[in-house]
Amino acid sequence: MVTTMVPPPNNLVCAALLVPAAVLYLVAVTVTRRRRRRSGLPPGPMGLPVVGSLPFIDLNLHTYFAGLAAKHGPILSIQLGSKLDIVVSSPELAREVLRDQDAAFANRVMPDAGNALSFGGEENILGSPVGPTWRLQRRLCVHEMLSPAGLAAVHGLRMREFRSTLRYLHASATSARPVDVGAQMFLNTMNVITGAMWGGTVCSDAERATVGAEFRGLVDELTAMLGTPNLSDLFPALAPLDLQGIRGKMEGIRARFDQMLTRIIQQRQREQQEEGAGAADDFLERMLRMEKEGGDGKTAFTMDHVKSMLLEMVVGGTETTSTTVEWAMAEVMHSPEVLRKVRQELDTVVGRDAVVEESHLPHLHYLRMVIKETLRLHPPLPLLVPHSPSATSTVGGYSVPEGSRVFINVWAIHRNPLVWNEPVEFNPERFAAGKEGDGGKKWDFTSGKQFDYMPFGSGRRICAGIAMADKMTAYSLAMLLQAFDWKLPEGTQLDLADKFGIVMKKATPLVTIPTPRLSNPDLYHS
Repeated sequence: MVTTMVPPPNNLVCAALLVPAAVLYLVAVTVTRRRRRRSGLPPGPMGLPVVGSLPFIDLNLHTYFAGLAAKHGPILSIQLGSKLDIVVSSPELAREVLRDQDAAFANRVMPDAGNALSFGGEENILGSPVGPTWRLQRRLCVHEMLSPAGLAAVHGLRMREFRSTLRYLHASATSARPVDVGAQMFLNTMNVITGAMWGGTVCSDAERATVGAEFRGLVDELTAMLGTPNLSDLFPALAPLDLQGIRGKMEGIRARFDQMLTRIIQQRQREQQEEGAGAADDFLERMLRMEKEGGDGKTAFTMDHVKSMLLEMVVGGTETTSTTVEWAMAEVMHSPEVLRKVRQELDTVVGRDAVVEESHLPHLHYLRMVIKETLRLHPPLPLLVPHSPSATSTVGGYSVPEGSRVFINVWAIHRNPLVWNEPVEFNPERFAAGKEGDGGKKWDFTSGKQFDYMPFGSGRRICAGIAMADKMTAYSLAMLLQAFDWKLPEGTQLDLADKFGIVMKKATPLVTIPTPRLSNPDLYHS
């Protein structure tokens, strides 16, 4: 007698569901492969109908894309929702996009959250398409504020704010109070930038724990939402519904910044009326003159443009610089030999009977190597800001459709073992002149001409604030390491894990306790 085994009812149901699902997936894979072959798209993961690879992504996009590149090659395509993304992970292909075809790829793709942050619908430097408005805004920033002459004009302001931060840190050291390094560097940079733009600061020494912390929280929330995957971007048809509430939150943040900036502008306008020609001649003053004149004769320039530029420079300049300083401090504390060499150089160049000044920075060569290595391992924007071709183009022999988003994975390029020896190791010596094995190059990130090392991007959309960021980062790190010893609070460990976002931060903030190391306590209050 033959006995037939009948599967349990639940197994039959599962089988009934799995078979058509598997068939649907195989059909989707076949269709996707045929579409890629016909259209000449780069290779990449197959994905599912409608949602593409969305269900499978890791939110740490820099490492997720690097993993896909290891499988599919240095240029790949991936469907996320209704959006097609192209990811470039090699210096050679980055050169094609950012230099050889710079004109075609110069435009940016702004997320819905970024559009919600704009004033009056006016686009800012970050998101404006290349054209008369973008050129006017870029010229104002670079020539009026970020030029060598503009930076030299506010040297005294930088020294004043750094001395203010030095006093605050010394007070923390005296009471053995832990310091959030990133937060304090954020406030220091914020006060320098706002002082340079409109002559005022966000918070005084007494307000660091309240007003300053609140302001940083607002900027943190803003940058976090800019880096959050948003259904409104992945499925633009759903944007009016704002299903995640991101647009609503960003509009609320914009309203709070609008109130602050309106007060600042109105105060300046009152000063203009009262003082006339004797009013301050800073970046805000020059923009207000441009606004009053209606532009440069070719391009309109409105009060909404003024606000957009102020907000972008405050947010963009503070987060990237303070995050780089925090990463540098963490890496140096994790590498005792590097710390010893930095301190030896500081003691030789500056000593412990004086406070480090900007005039010392050109002589701190090892400190400069530490900063370059920090920017290699921890580029501020790991995927840069996505570009978008204005017409269908060819990169690496593959078609890149008009309107697609193109990510340059700088994080992966900076860890390319074909370029860098021991690429995941923190080794500042690799940037020594003529270092054998790492090409013996100058590794100058300010020009954007070396596509295996470009922490601030390249091409016409290269970061406008490189000179300011470079000066602020070096000055900040030199002050922290020259004036104090640092130790972790009891029972804590140093964590070097990162957290993906439009700005790549440490997953765990660096909180550490300073101890004065200068010879005379009065130096902290000079």
